[in-house]
Amino acid sequence: MPVKNIDKARGSTTGRPIMVLLDMLGKRWTLRIMWELRDHPLTFRDLQKQCGDISPTTLNSRLHELRDLAIIDHGAGGYHYTPIGEELGAQMTALDSWSRKWSDQLGAD
Repeated sequence: MPVKNIDKARGSTTGRPIMVLLDMLGKRWTLRIMWELRDHPLTFRDLQKQCGDISPTTLNSRLHELRDLAIIDHGAGGYHYTPIGEELGAQMTALDSWSRKWSDQLGAD
């Protein structure tokens, strides 16, 4: 599925996809939303509850942006990763594993 509005999502004039991704992931709440969707779909209300004090306006905005970039979609079960979003979620899980090793190493000093 082609990304609908990648030009609007670009925070950089480089035109490089990595910059689009980093700009999106760097927005407040984006990583948290993605993390909460890692195991199963969530409805808007459940996602808002999982994210703590995120405002409905901000959540709606981030969900819209992630949908425009084809990272998540919405279906009968709620918001969920698209196939390409699943790949990004796997990379986040790998970073989680790395961060635990890093934390253990820092704690051992």
